[in-house]
Amino acid sequence: MNRAAKGGMAGTCTALLVLGGYGAYNMVHGLTSGPSGEAQTKAAHSFDPAAVSTSPPSDAKSVKLTRAFLNSWSRQHLDAAASDTDAPGTATPALQGYTGGLRLTKLTFGHVVSAGPSTVTSGATKVTFDVTAKVADGTWTYSSAVAVLQSTDGRLAVHWNNSVLYPGLGDDQSLTAGKLPEGATTAEVVASDGRTDLSTFSSLRDIAATIRHNARPEGGSTGTGVAVVDSGGDGVKTLKVFSKGRAPKIRTTIDAHLQAVAESAVKDSPLQGKPAGTVALDWKTGHILAIAHTGADGDIAINGIKSPGSTMKIITSAALFDKVGLTPSSPAPCTDSLTANSQTFHNDPGVTANQAATIAQAFTVSCNTSFIKDGFHYLVTNGDASALHDEAVNVFGMGSWSIGGGVATTDPSIPADVQGGDQAAQFIGQGTVTATPLFMASVAATVRNAGFEQPIILPEQHQETAPQQISGRTAGYLQSMMRGVATSGTAAPRLGGLAGVGAKTGTAEEADHTNGWLTAYNSRIAVAALVEGGSSGVNSAGYVVRHLLTGS
Repeated sequence: MNRAAKGGMAGTCTALLVLGGYGAYNMVHGLTSGPSGEAQTKAAHSFDPAAVSTSPPSDAKSVKLTRAFLNSWSRQHLDAAASDTDAPGTATPALQGYTGGLRLTKLTFGHVVSAGPSTVTSGATKVTFDVTAKVADGTWTYSSAVAVLQSTDGRLAVHWNNSVLYPGLGDDQSLTAGKLPEGATTAEVVASDGRTDLSTFSSLRDIAATIRHNARPEGGSTGTGVAVVDSGGDGVKTLKVFSKGRAPKIRTTIDAHLQAVAESAVKDSPLQGKPAGTVALDWKTGHILAIAHTGADGDIAINGIKSPGSTMKIITSAALFDKVGLTPSSPAPCTDSLTANSQTFHNDPGVTANQAATIAQAFTVSCNTSFIKDGFHYLVTNGDASALHDEAVNVFGMGSWSIGGGVATTDPSIPADVQGGDQAAQFIGQGTVTATPLFMASVAATVRNAGFEQPIILPEQHQETAPQQISGRTAGYLQSMMRGVATSGTAAPRLGGLAGVGAKTGTAEEADHTNGWLTAYNSRIAVAALVEGGSSGVNSAGYVVRHLLTGS
Protein backbone atom coordinates (compact mmCIF):
# COMPACT_ATOMS: atom_id res chain seq x y z
CA MET A 1 0.00 0.00 0.00
CA ASN A 2 1.35 3.44 -0.96
CA ARG A 3 1.02 5.85 1.94
CA ALA A 4 1.25 9.64 1.65
CA ALA A 5 4.23 11.38 3.16
CA LYS A 6 3.22 13.63 6.04
CA GLY A 7 6.48 15.39 6.89
CA GLY A 8 9.02 17.38 4.91
CA MET A 9 11.23 15.73 2.32
CA ALA A 10 14.63 14.51 3.49
CA GLY A 11 17.53 16.84 3.03
CA THR A 12 19.43 14.16 1.14
CA CYS A 13 17.04 14.07 -1.86
CA THR A 14 18.50 14.82 -5.25
CA ALA A 15 18.30 18.28 -6.75
CA LEU A 16 15.13 18.72 -8.80
CA LEU A 17 14.19 21.84 -10.69
CA VAL A 18 10.83 23.20 -9.59
CA LEU A 19 9.44 25.84 -11.89
CA GLY A 20 6.94 28.27 -10.40
CA GLY A 21 4.58 30.59 -12.15
CA TYR A 22 7.15 33.34 -11.82
CA GLY A 23 10.60 31.81 -11.91
CA ALA A 24 12.72 28.78 -11.03
CA TYR A 25 14.07 27.46 -7.76
CA ASN A 26 16.29 24.58 -6.63
CA MET A 27 14.06 22.26 -4.56
CA VAL A 28 16.88 21.05 -2.30
CA HIS A 29 17.75 24.60 -1.33
CA GLY A 30 14.10 25.44 -0.74
CA LEU A 31 13.47 22.42 1.47
CA THR A 32 16.69 22.40 3.50
CA SER A 33 17.35 26.07 4.17
CA GLY A 34 15.71 27.99 6.98
CA PRO A 35 13.03 30.63 6.53
CA SER A 36 13.84 33.15 3.85
CA GLY A 37 14.31 36.79 4.65
CA GLU A 38 10.95 37.43 3.05
CA ALA A 39 9.30 34.92 5.38
CA GLN A 40 11.11 36.37 8.42
CA THR A 41 9.95 39.86 7.51
CA LYS A 42 6.37 38.65 7.11
CA ALA A 43 6.54 36.77 10.41
CA ALA A 44 7.38 40.06 12.14
CA HIS A 45 4.22 41.62 10.73
CA SER A 46 1.96 38.55 10.89
CA PHE A 47 -1.76 38.37 10.29
CA ASP A 48 -3.90 38.30 13.45
CA PRO A 49 -6.68 35.67 13.02
CA ALA A 50 -8.50 37.13 16.03
CA ALA A 51 -8.93 40.51 14.33
CA VAL A 52 -10.58 39.63 11.02
CA SER A 53 -12.51 42.35 9.26
CA THR A 54 -16.08 41.63 8.19
CA SER A 55 -15.37 43.38 4.90
CA PRO A 56 -13.81 41.22 2.16
CA PRO A 57 -10.57 42.57 0.71
CA SER A 58 -10.63 44.03 -2.79
CA ASP A 59 -10.28 41.79 -5.82
CA ALA A 60 -6.94 43.36 -6.78
CA LYS A 61 -5.40 42.95 -3.32
CA SER A 62 -6.72 39.38 -3.03
CA VAL A 63 -5.27 38.36 -6.38
CA LYS A 64 -1.93 40.00 -5.53
CA LEU A 65 -1.61 38.11 -2.26
CA THR A 66 -2.71 34.85 -3.86
CA ARG A 67 -0.09 35.25 -6.59
CA ALA A 68 2.59 35.82 -3.94
CA PHE A 69 1.41 32.73 -2.01
CA LEU A 70 1.36 30.55 -5.13
CA ASN A 71 4.71 31.90 -6.30
CA SER A 72 6.34 30.90 -3.00
CA TRP A 73 4.61 27.51 -3.10
CA SER A 74 5.69 26.81 -6.69
CA ARG A 75 9.31 27.70 -5.83
CA GLN A 76 9.04 25.47 -2.74
CA HIS A 77 9.60 28.44 -0.42
CA LEU A 78 7.16 26.66 1.87
CA ASP A 79 7.81 28.74 4.99
CA ALA A 80 7.27 31.88 2.96
CA ALA A 81 4.08 30.47 1.46
CA ALA A 82 2.83 29.46 4.90
CA SER A 83 3.50 32.95 6.24
CA ASP A 84 0.97 34.25 3.71
CA THR A 85 -1.74 32.24 5.52
CA ASP A 86 -3.64 32.76 8.75
CA ALA A 87 -2.17 29.52 10.21
CA PRO A 88 1.55 29.24 9.29
CA GLY A 89 2.23 26.51 11.86
CA THR A 90 -0.39 24.24 10.26
CA ALA A 91 0.26 25.25 6.66
CA THR A 92 3.99 24.47 6.58
CA PRO A 93 3.81 20.72 7.37
CA ALA A 94 0.74 20.37 5.16
CA LEU A 95 2.57 21.92 2.20
CA GLN A 96 5.53 19.67 2.90
CA GLY A 97 3.19 16.67 2.99
CA TYR A 98 1.78 17.68 -0.38
CA THR A 99 5.27 17.71 -1.88
CA GLY A 100 6.32 14.43 -0.30
CA GLY A 101 3.08 12.53 -0.76
CA LEU A 102 2.83 13.35 -4.45
CA ARG A 103 6.58 13.01 -5.01
CA LEU A 104 6.35 16.40 -6.65
CA THR A 105 8.96 17.52 -9.21
CA LYS A 106 7.30 20.58 -10.69
CA LEU A 107 4.39 22.81 -9.73
CA THR A 108 2.86 25.65 -11.76
CA PHE A 109 -0.22 27.81 -11.41
CA GLY A 110 -2.25 29.75 -13.93
CA HIS A 111 -5.46 31.74 -14.48
CA VAL A 112 -5.39 33.38 -11.06
CA VAL A 113 -8.70 35.27 -10.98
CA SER A 114 -10.92 36.79 -8.29
CA ALA A 115 -14.39 35.24 -8.01
CA GLY A 116 -15.76 37.91 -5.65
CA PRO A 117 -16.97 37.42 -2.05
CA SER A 118 -16.68 33.86 -0.77
CA THR A 119 -19.95 32.01 -0.13
CA VAL A 120 -18.18 29.62 2.24
CA THR A 121 -15.80 31.76 4.30
CA SER A 122 -17.47 34.83 5.76
CA GLY A 123 -15.67 38.13 5.10
CA ALA A 124 -13.33 36.60 2.50
CA THR A 125 -12.72 37.07 -1.21
CA LYS A 126 -12.49 33.93 -3.29
CA VAL A 127 -9.62 33.60 -5.77
CA THR A 128 -9.57 30.73 -8.26
CA PHE A 129 -6.63 29.25 -10.14
CA ASP A 130 -5.49 26.22 -12.12
CA VAL A 131 -2.84 23.79 -10.88
CA THR A 132 -0.43 21.67 -12.94
CA ALA A 133 1.64 19.27 -10.89
CA LYS A 134 4.26 16.86 -12.15
CA VAL A 135 4.00 13.98 -9.69
CA ALA A 136 5.03 10.35 -9.50
CA ASP A 137 4.12 8.57 -12.77
CA GLY A 138 2.40 11.51 -14.47
CA THR A 139 1.12 15.06 -14.69
CA TRP A 140 -1.96 16.06 -12.71
CA THR A 141 -4.04 19.17 -13.44
CA TYR A 142 -6.99 20.51 -11.48
CA SER A 143 -8.78 23.73 -10.59
CA SER A 144 -8.69 25.09 -7.07
CA ALA A 145 -9.35 28.21 -5.02
CA VAL A 146 -8.43 30.03 -1.82
CA ALA A 147 -10.28 32.44 0.43
CA VAL A 148 -8.39 35.66 1.26
CA LEU A 149 -9.17 37.42 4.55
CA GLN A 150 -8.38 40.93 5.72
CA SER A 151 -7.60 41.95 9.29
CA THR A 152 -8.87 45.13 10.90
CA ASP A 153 -5.43 46.71 10.45
CA GLY A 154 -5.49 46.00 6.70
CA ARG A 155 -3.21 42.95 6.55
CA LEU A 156 -4.24 40.10 4.22
CA ALA A 157 -3.91 36.32 4.56
CA VAL A 158 -4.94 33.16 2.76
CA HIS A 159 -7.40 31.31 4.99
CA TRP A 160 -5.77 27.94 5.63
CA ASN A 161 -7.40 24.53 5.56
CA ASN A 162 -6.58 21.40 3.63
CA SER A 163 -8.87 22.48 0.79
CA VAL A 164 -6.06 24.84 -0.21
CA LEU A 165 -4.10 21.74 -1.25
CA TYR A 166 -7.04 20.21 -3.09
CA PRO A 167 -10.74 21.19 -3.01
CA GLY A 168 -12.64 19.30 -0.33
CA LEU A 169 -9.58 17.62 1.20
CA GLY A 170 -10.35 16.86 4.85
CA ASP A 171 -8.18 17.87 7.76
CA ASP A 172 -7.29 14.22 8.43
CA GLN A 173 -6.63 13.45 4.77
CA SER A 174 -3.68 13.86 2.43
CA LEU A 175 -2.64 13.16 -1.14
CA THR A 176 -0.54 10.41 -2.65
CA ALA A 177 0.72 9.71 -6.17
CA GLY A 178 2.11 6.60 -7.77
CA LYS A 179 0.65 3.17 -7.01
CA LEU A 180 -2.95 3.66 -5.99
CA PRO A 181 -3.88 2.39 -2.52
CA GLU A 182 -6.32 -0.51 -2.44
CA GLY A 183 -9.16 1.42 -0.84
CA ALA A 184 -9.13 3.96 -3.66
CA THR A 185 -10.00 1.31 -6.24
CA THR A 186 -13.68 0.48 -6.44
CA ALA A 187 -14.36 -3.24 -6.24
CA GLU A 188 -16.79 -4.88 -8.62
CA VAL A 189 -19.60 -6.89 -7.08
CA VAL A 190 -20.23 -9.68 -9.55
CA ALA A 191 -22.50 -12.64 -10.14
CA SER A 192 -21.40 -16.24 -9.62
CA ASP A 193 -19.93 -16.25 -13.14
CA GLY A 194 -17.24 -13.83 -11.91
CA ARG A 195 -17.96 -11.41 -14.74
CA THR A 196 -21.43 -9.87 -14.61
CA ASP A 197 -21.53 -6.66 -12.56
CA LEU A 198 -24.56 -6.72 -10.25
CA SER A 199 -25.01 -2.97 -10.57
CA THR A 200 -26.18 -3.53 -14.16
CA PHE A 201 -29.40 -4.96 -12.69
CA SER A 202 -31.77 -2.28 -11.42
CA SER A 203 -33.03 -4.42 -8.52
CA LEU A 204 -29.49 -5.10 -7.27
CA ARG A 205 -27.84 -1.65 -7.42
CA ASP A 206 -28.41 -0.82 -3.76
CA ILE A 207 -27.51 -4.36 -2.72
CA ALA A 208 -24.29 -4.22 -4.77
CA ALA A 209 -23.34 -0.88 -3.18
CA THR A 210 -23.92 -2.29 0.30
CA ILE A 211 -21.86 -5.40 -0.41
CA ARG A 212 -19.07 -3.31 -1.93
CA HIS A 213 -18.90 -1.25 1.24
CA ASN A 214 -18.93 -4.20 3.64
CA ALA A 215 -17.36 -7.24 1.98
CA ARG A 216 -13.69 -7.92 1.34
CA PRO A 217 -12.73 -7.99 -2.37
CA GLU A 218 -10.32 -10.47 -3.88
CA GLY A 219 -7.78 -10.32 -6.70
CA GLY A 220 -7.33 -7.31 -8.94
CA SER A 221 -4.25 -5.24 -9.64
CA THR A 222 -3.53 -1.70 -8.58
CA GLY A 223 -3.08 1.06 -11.15
CA THR A 224 -1.18 4.32 -10.76
CA GLY A 225 -2.48 7.83 -10.26
CA VAL A 226 -3.37 10.37 -7.59
CA ALA A 227 -5.57 9.52 -4.61
CA VAL A 228 -6.86 10.88 -1.33
CA VAL A 229 -5.81 8.82 1.70
CA ASP A 230 -6.90 8.94 5.31
CA SER A 231 -4.71 9.43 8.37
CA GLY A 232 -3.76 5.75 8.29
CA GLY A 233 -2.77 5.83 4.63
CA ASP A 234 -5.83 3.90 3.43
CA GLY A 235 -7.37 4.94 0.15
CA VAL A 236 -10.45 7.17 0.25
CA LYS A 237 -10.92 8.33 -3.33
CA THR A 238 -9.07 8.19 -6.65
CA LEU A 239 -8.60 11.65 -8.20
CA LYS A 240 -6.54 10.81 -11.29
CA VAL A 241 -5.65 7.56 -13.03
CA PHE A 242 -2.40 7.36 -14.99
CA SER A 243 -2.44 3.62 -15.64
CA LYS A 244 -5.54 1.55 -15.12
CA GLY A 245 -5.43 -1.48 -12.87
CA ARG A 246 -7.89 -4.36 -12.71
CA ALA A 247 -10.63 -3.86 -10.13
CA PRO A 248 -10.82 -6.47 -7.38
CA LYS A 249 -14.02 -8.47 -7.29
CA ILE A 250 -16.55 -9.60 -4.74
CA ARG A 251 -18.22 -12.73 -6.06
CA THR A 252 -21.84 -13.37 -5.04
CA THR A 253 -24.21 -16.30 -5.46
CA ILE A 254 -26.40 -14.48 -8.00
CA ASP A 255 -27.04 -16.35 -11.26
CA ALA A 256 -26.74 -13.71 -13.99
CA HIS A 257 -29.17 -15.41 -16.39
CA LEU A 258 -31.82 -16.08 -13.73
CA GLN A 259 -31.46 -12.52 -12.42
CA ALA A 260 -32.18 -11.19 -15.90
CA VAL A 261 -35.26 -13.42 -16.07
CA ALA A 262 -36.42 -12.19 -12.65
CA GLU A 263 -35.95 -8.53 -13.62
CA SER A 264 -38.25 -9.09 -16.59
CA ALA A 265 -40.71 -11.30 -14.71
CA VAL A 266 -41.65 -8.68 -12.08
CA LYS A 267 -42.54 -6.34 -14.94
CA ASP A 268 -44.63 -8.89 -16.86
CA SER A 269 -47.68 -7.32 -18.51
CA PRO A 270 -50.32 -9.38 -16.62
CA LEU A 271 -49.18 -7.69 -13.41
CA GLN A 272 -50.35 -4.31 -14.80
CA GLY A 273 -47.56 -2.42 -13.08
CA LYS A 274 -48.41 -3.61 -9.56
CA PRO A 275 -45.49 -3.71 -7.09
CA ALA A 276 -43.90 -7.14 -7.20
CA GLY A 277 -40.96 -8.94 -5.62
CA THR A 278 -39.39 -12.33 -6.13
CA VAL A 279 -36.51 -14.43 -4.81
CA ALA A 280 -35.00 -17.60 -6.25
CA LEU A 281 -32.78 -19.98 -4.25
CA ASP A 282 -30.67 -22.99 -4.97
CA TRP A 283 -32.59 -25.31 -2.62
CA LYS A 284 -29.58 -27.58 -2.09
CA THR A 285 -27.27 -24.85 -0.80
CA GLY A 286 -29.41 -21.86 0.17
CA HIS A 287 -27.54 -19.71 -2.34
CA ILE A 288 -29.63 -16.74 -3.48
CA LEU A 289 -29.78 -16.90 -7.27
CA ALA A 290 -32.04 -13.91 -8.01
CA ILE A 291 -33.69 -10.97 -6.24
CA ALA A 292 -35.95 -8.67 -8.23
CA HIS A 293 -38.60 -6.12 -7.39
CA THR A 294 -40.63 -3.17 -8.62
CA GLY A 295 -42.55 -0.48 -6.76
CA ALA A 296 -41.68 2.64 -4.82
CA ASP A 297 -41.49 1.08 -1.35
CA GLY A 298 -38.03 -0.43 -1.67
CA ASP A 299 -37.02 -4.02 -2.10
CA ILE A 300 -40.20 -5.95 -1.30
CA ALA A 301 -38.47 -9.20 -2.28
CA ILE A 302 -36.40 -9.26 0.91
CA ASN A 303 -38.08 -6.53 3.00
CA GLY A 304 -41.72 -6.60 1.91
CA ILE A 305 -43.18 -7.86 5.16
CA LYS A 306 -46.76 -8.95 4.43
CA SER A 307 -49.27 -11.59 5.51
CA PRO A 308 -48.35 -14.59 3.35
CA GLY A 309 -51.86 -16.00 3.08
CA SER A 310 -52.30 -19.64 2.20
CA THR A 311 -48.61 -20.25 1.45
CA MET A 312 -48.44 -20.55 5.26
CA LYS A 313 -50.45 -23.77 4.97
CA ILE A 314 -47.14 -25.48 4.19
CA ILE A 315 -45.98 -24.79 7.76
CA THR A 316 -49.46 -25.44 9.18
CA SER A 317 -49.51 -28.87 7.52
CA ALA A 318 -46.02 -29.63 8.79
CA ALA A 319 -47.08 -28.74 12.36
CA LEU A 320 -50.10 -31.04 12.10
CA PHE A 321 -47.91 -33.86 10.78
CA ASP A 322 -45.08 -33.40 13.30
CA LYS A 323 -46.96 -32.47 16.47
CA VAL A 324 -50.20 -34.43 16.11
CA GLY A 325 -49.22 -37.27 13.83
CA LEU A 326 -51.78 -36.51 11.12
CA THR A 327 -51.23 -37.55 7.50
CA PRO A 328 -52.35 -36.13 4.13
CA SER A 329 -55.34 -38.50 4.29
CA SER A 330 -56.47 -37.26 7.72
CA PRO A 331 -59.93 -35.63 7.76
CA ALA A 332 -60.08 -31.87 7.19
CA PRO A 333 -63.72 -30.95 6.50
CA CYS A 334 -64.07 -27.96 4.15
CA THR A 335 -67.07 -25.80 5.04
CA ASP A 336 -68.19 -22.53 3.49
CA SER A 337 -67.47 -20.66 6.71
CA LEU A 338 -66.16 -21.29 10.20
CA THR A 339 -66.24 -19.30 13.44
CA ALA A 340 -63.30 -19.52 15.82
CA ASN A 341 -62.83 -17.32 18.90
CA SER A 342 -65.82 -15.23 17.80
CA GLN A 343 -64.27 -14.50 14.38
CA THR A 344 -65.85 -15.86 11.20
CA PHE A 345 -63.64 -17.05 8.35
CA HIS A 346 -64.55 -17.76 4.73
CA ASN A 347 -62.92 -19.46 1.77
CA ASP A 348 -61.73 -17.76 -1.38
CA PRO A 349 -64.25 -17.64 -4.23
CA GLY A 350 -64.39 -20.91 -6.19
CA VAL A 351 -63.64 -23.22 -3.25
CA THR A 352 -66.41 -25.82 -2.99
CA ALA A 353 -67.46 -27.09 0.41
CA ASN A 354 -66.57 -30.72 1.04
CA GLN A 355 -67.30 -32.26 4.42
CA ALA A 356 -65.31 -35.39 3.47
CA ALA A 357 -62.15 -33.51 2.47
CA THR A 358 -58.73 -34.68 3.62
CA ILE A 359 -55.75 -32.49 4.43
CA ALA A 360 -54.28 -33.23 0.99
CA GLN A 361 -57.53 -32.29 -0.76
CA ALA A 362 -57.94 -29.14 1.30
CA PHE A 363 -54.32 -28.20 0.53
CA THR A 364 -54.86 -28.73 -3.20
CA VAL A 365 -57.88 -26.38 -3.40
CA SER A 366 -56.62 -24.16 -0.54
CA CYS A 367 -59.62 -24.46 1.74
CA ASN A 368 -59.18 -22.00 4.63
CA THR A 369 -61.80 -23.53 6.93
CA SER A 370 -60.16 -26.97 6.79
CA PHE A 371 -56.86 -25.71 8.14
CA ILE A 372 -58.43 -23.41 10.72
CA LYS A 373 -60.63 -26.26 11.97
CA ASP A 374 -57.77 -28.80 12.21
CA GLY A 375 -55.22 -26.30 13.51
CA PHE A 376 -57.55 -24.91 16.13
CA HIS A 377 -58.89 -28.32 17.18
CA TYR A 378 -55.63 -30.26 17.34
CA LEU A 379 -53.27 -27.50 18.45
CA VAL A 380 -54.92 -24.50 20.13
CA THR A 381 -57.57 -26.38 22.12
CA ASN A 382 -54.95 -28.86 23.24
CA GLY A 383 -52.90 -26.05 24.76
CA ASP A 384 -50.31 -25.72 21.97
CA ALA A 385 -51.15 -22.26 20.60
CA SER A 386 -47.47 -21.65 19.83
CA ALA A 387 -47.19 -24.78 17.66
CA LEU A 388 -47.00 -22.87 14.37
CA HIS A 389 -44.30 -20.56 15.74
CA ASP A 390 -42.31 -23.50 17.07
CA GLU A 391 -42.55 -25.40 13.77
CA ALA A 392 -41.40 -22.33 11.82
CA VAL A 393 -38.39 -21.79 14.09
CA ASN A 394 -37.33 -25.35 14.78
CA VAL A 395 -37.89 -26.94 11.36
CA PHE A 396 -38.02 -24.09 8.83
CA GLY A 397 -35.25 -21.98 10.39
CA MET A 398 -37.28 -18.82 10.99
CA GLY A 399 -35.13 -16.24 12.78
CA SER A 400 -32.79 -13.31 12.31
CA TRP A 401 -30.67 -14.14 9.29
CA SER A 402 -27.70 -12.36 7.79
CA ILE A 403 -27.54 -13.12 4.08
CA GLY A 404 -24.10 -11.47 3.95
CA GLY A 405 -22.37 -8.27 2.89
CA GLY A 406 -24.35 -6.12 5.31
CA VAL A 407 -27.49 -6.47 3.18
CA ALA A 408 -30.50 -5.81 5.41
CA THR A 409 -33.46 -8.18 5.34
CA THR A 410 -36.69 -8.09 7.32
CA ASP A 411 -37.38 -11.03 9.60
CA PRO A 412 -40.66 -12.96 9.29
CA SER A 413 -42.94 -13.14 12.31
CA ILE A 414 -45.19 -15.90 13.61
CA PRO A 415 -45.83 -14.86 17.21
CA ALA A 416 -45.78 -17.54 19.89
CA ASP A 417 -48.34 -15.81 22.11
CA VAL A 418 -51.22 -15.22 19.68
CA GLN A 419 -54.57 -14.32 21.18
CA GLY A 420 -58.22 -14.07 20.11
CA GLY A 421 -59.05 -14.41 16.45
CA ASP A 422 -55.34 -14.50 15.56
CA GLN A 423 -55.17 -17.97 17.10
CA ALA A 424 -57.20 -19.15 14.11
CA ALA A 425 -56.00 -16.66 11.48
CA GLN A 426 -52.38 -17.75 11.85
CA PHE A 427 -53.09 -21.14 10.27
CA ILE A 428 -53.98 -19.47 6.95
CA GLY A 429 -51.20 -16.86 7.06
CA GLN A 430 -53.33 -13.93 8.23
CA GLY A 431 -53.62 -11.91 11.43
CA THR A 432 -50.24 -11.18 12.98
CA VAL A 433 -48.32 -13.60 10.73
CA THR A 434 -45.94 -11.84 8.33
CA ALA A 435 -43.29 -13.00 5.88
CA THR A 436 -41.23 -11.95 2.88
CA PRO A 437 -40.72 -13.65 -0.49
CA LEU A 438 -37.21 -14.50 0.75
CA PHE A 439 -38.60 -16.48 3.67
CA MET A 440 -41.33 -18.19 1.66
CA ALA A 441 -38.78 -19.24 -0.99
CA SER A 442 -36.77 -20.75 1.87
CA VAL A 443 -39.87 -22.61 3.11
CA ALA A 444 -40.32 -24.23 -0.32
CA ALA A 445 -36.59 -24.97 -0.46
CA THR A 446 -36.72 -26.70 2.93
CA VAL A 447 -39.51 -28.95 1.71
CA ARG A 448 -37.73 -29.89 -1.52
CA ASN A 449 -34.33 -30.32 0.13
CA ALA A 450 -35.81 -32.14 3.12
CA GLY A 451 -33.75 -29.78 5.27
CA PHE A 452 -33.19 -26.08 5.96
CA GLU A 453 -30.30 -24.24 4.32
CA GLN A 454 -30.18 -20.58 5.33
CA PRO A 455 -30.29 -18.22 2.31
CA ILE A 456 -27.03 -16.36 1.64
CA ILE A 457 -25.79 -14.02 -1.10
CA LEU A 458 -22.04 -14.42 -0.44
CA PRO A 459 -20.70 -17.96 -0.95
CA GLU A 460 -18.62 -17.98 2.23
CA GLN A 461 -21.21 -16.35 4.47
CA HIS A 462 -22.02 -18.20 7.70
CA GLN A 463 -25.34 -20.06 7.54
CA GLU A 464 -27.53 -20.52 10.58
CA THR A 465 -28.98 -23.99 11.11
CA ALA A 466 -32.45 -25.06 12.18
CA PRO A 467 -32.67 -26.72 15.59
CA GLN A 468 -34.03 -29.88 14.01
CA GLN A 469 -34.12 -31.48 10.57
CA ILE A 470 -37.49 -31.82 8.92
CA SER A 471 -38.47 -35.48 9.09
CA GLY A 472 -38.36 -37.51 5.90
CA ARG A 473 -41.98 -38.42 6.53
CA THR A 474 -43.13 -34.79 6.74
CA ALA A 475 -41.01 -33.69 3.79
CA GLY A 476 -42.45 -36.52 1.69
CA TYR A 477 -46.02 -35.60 2.63
CA LEU A 478 -45.47 -31.95 1.76
CA GLN A 479 -43.75 -32.73 -1.54
CA SER A 480 -46.67 -34.92 -2.57
CA MET A 481 -49.24 -32.26 -1.65
CA MET A 482 -47.32 -29.42 -3.30
CA ARG A 483 -47.00 -31.54 -6.44
CA GLY A 484 -50.79 -31.90 -6.43
CA VAL A 485 -51.22 -28.11 -6.20
CA ALA A 486 -49.03 -27.67 -9.28
CA THR A 487 -50.59 -30.40 -11.40
CA SER A 488 -54.29 -30.21 -10.53
CA GLY A 489 -54.76 -27.58 -7.83
CA THR A 490 -54.76 -23.82 -7.50
CA ALA A 491 -51.35 -23.37 -9.21
CA ALA A 492 -52.14 -25.61 -12.20
CA PRO A 493 -53.26 -22.76 -14.54
CA ARG A 494 -49.66 -21.44 -14.49
CA LEU A 495 -47.49 -24.40 -13.52
CA GLY A 496 -49.37 -27.44 -14.82
CA GLY A 497 -47.26 -29.46 -17.22
CA LEU A 498 -43.91 -28.37 -15.75
CA ALA A 499 -41.84 -31.37 -14.70
CA GLY A 500 -40.97 -31.92 -11.05
CA VAL A 501 -42.72 -28.81 -9.77
CA GLY A 502 -44.35 -28.45 -6.35
CA ALA A 503 -46.17 -25.28 -5.34
CA LYS A 504 -48.52 -23.46 -3.00
CA THR A 505 -50.59 -20.39 -3.81
CA GLY A 506 -51.73 -17.71 -1.41
CA THR A 507 -54.06 -14.73 -1.35
CA ALA A 508 -53.87 -12.44 1.67
CA GLU A 509 -56.27 -9.68 2.63
CA GLU A 510 -54.75 -6.34 3.54
CA ALA A 511 -56.84 -3.26 4.29
CA ASP A 512 -58.81 -2.54 1.10
CA HIS A 513 -56.97 -4.93 -1.23
CA THR A 514 -55.47 -8.39 -1.55
CA ASN A 515 -51.90 -9.52 -2.18
CA GLY A 516 -51.05 -12.47 -4.39
CA TRP A 517 -48.42 -15.05 -3.35
CA LEU A 518 -46.97 -18.19 -4.86
CA THR A 519 -44.04 -20.30 -3.78
CA ALA A 520 -42.74 -23.28 -5.72
CA TYR A 521 -39.73 -25.43 -6.56
CA ASN A 522 -38.44 -27.58 -9.41
CA SER A 523 -35.41 -29.85 -9.73
CA ARG A 524 -32.98 -26.96 -9.22
CA ILE A 525 -34.51 -23.88 -7.63
CA ALA A 526 -37.08 -22.74 -5.09
CA VAL A 527 -38.96 -19.52 -5.82
CA ALA A 528 -41.44 -17.22 -4.12
CA ALA A 529 -43.19 -14.14 -5.47
CA LEU A 530 -45.44 -11.47 -3.99
CA VAL A 531 -47.61 -9.08 -6.01
CA GLU A 532 -49.21 -6.26 -4.03
CA GLY A 533 -52.78 -5.81 -5.19
CA GLY A 534 -52.84 -9.21 -6.87
CA SER A 535 -56.39 -10.59 -6.98
CA SER A 536 -55.11 -14.14 -6.43
CA GLY A 537 -51.77 -15.87 -6.15
CA VAL A 538 -52.03 -17.84 -9.38
CA ASN A 539 -53.19 -14.86 -11.45
CA SER A 540 -50.45 -12.51 -10.27
CA ALA A 541 -47.45 -14.11 -8.57
CA GLY A 542 -48.03 -17.21 -10.70
CA TYR A 543 -46.76 -15.42 -13.80
CA VAL A 544 -43.54 -14.38 -12.05
CA VAL A 545 -42.84 -17.83 -10.67
CA ARG A 546 -43.44 -19.56 -14.01
CA HIS A 547 -40.83 -17.35 -15.70
CA LEU A 548 -38.25 -18.31 -13.11
CA LEU A 549 -39.04 -22.02 -13.11
CA THR A 550 -38.78 -22.14 -16.90
CA GLY A 551 -35.80 -19.76 -17.03
CA SER A 552 -37.43 -17.61 -19.69
